[in-house]
Amino acid sequence: MATRKRLSPEESRTAALTAARGLLMEAGPQAVTLKAVAGRIGRTHANLLHHFGSAAGLQKALAAHLAKAVCHTIRDAVTASRAGLGSPREVVDLAFDAFDREGAGALASWMLLTGNEDALDPIVETIHELVDEIAPAESGHEEVSRVHEETLTLVLLALGDALMGAQLSRSLKLRRDTARVRAEQMLADSIQKVNPLA
Repeated sequence: MATRKRLSPEESRTAALTAARGLLMEAGPQAVTLKAVAGRIGRTHANLLHHFGSAAGLQKALAAHLAKAVCHTIRDAVTASRAGLGSPREVVDLAFDAFDREGAGALASWMLLTGNEDALDPIVETIHELVDEIAPAESGHEEVSRVHEETLTLVLLALGDALMGAQLSRSLKLRRDTARVRAEQMLADSIQKVNPLA
């Protein structure tokens, strides 16, 4: 009979969040339950209750986990773009993929539908921290406000595209990447305003 490896509390939480993310990607947000996650990592339902308190707690922790991963990726892309190593399209693709392929859009809509709106707080807080971090260091109120507006637009475009972009673009007989192209143009225009020689 095989024995289970004893995990530290942090390792156990990480394993649970990794399993929850896998379930989210494979079967959608409704599949992210304490029972399903426990079964996937070979732990008990009680073990997960100890770490997360409830299914809502697990979903909130998953939202925070996804937000950190998404924002870390976007932050790296923005930094590379500013250094001339990346492009506005790379930033756009990372944001759109985070909400679509990485499941943040599906999780956000599930949280809202189930009345667990506060589970979105980690995503909002992390994105807000990211926006403050990527704003130009010596910027005035107007510049910071512009960066906030562009981030809001990018996130809303990415979220909307993840939830209904395929259906809407098909219905309007537009290319599937139309929203990405518009977001790319917005960022390129912004970079041009800040650095006219770019």
